[in-house]
Amino acid sequence: MNSEERRMRIGELLSESDRPVKGSALADAMGVTRQVIVKDIAILRAAGEKIISTPEGYLKQKDQKQYQRKVFAVVHGSREIEDELSTIVKFGGIIEDVIVEHELYGELRGMLMLKTLYDVQRFIEKVRKSKSEPLMALTGGIHLHTVMAESSEILDRIEEELRSKKYLAT
Repeated sequence: MNSEERRMRIGELLSESDRPVKGSALADAMGVTRQVIVKDIAILRAAGEKIISTPEGYLKQKDQKQYQRKVFAVVHGSREIEDELSTIVKFGGIIEDVIVEHELYGELRGMLMLKTLYDVQRFIEKVRKSKSEPLMALTGGIHLHTVMAESSEILDRIEEELRSKKYLAT
């Protein structure tokens, strides 16, 4: 299989998957190194493919026109991360990203794509095992989340619950 065929197959595999796919799994499937996959993903992105990198692997963004989006400004300590994220997904939200405003670099964004409580639990396990700090550590706990939901009513319920738990930045 040549490089063009390989990139087409990578695009197909990502399109068929509802979950992120690890670069190492793509490399094994294609019989190449992970670095080749990184290069292929970069070429696919440059060609207009909407592929994002999450902590769990690569994910091809599906048509999300049916979703409403809202950005929530939140503030809390590191002990509340799990509760904040769980609250959002329990009420039907999908946490697309986390964003902080950095004094030197401007906006820093980390793609999360957390859809279920299981996704939140896996993310929290990574936070606990990691030697890195969450992005919110750079800003004293202040950060943003882009949240997607099937309706504005769901987003309103999420906002009310975050407000009741005093997570919303005022």
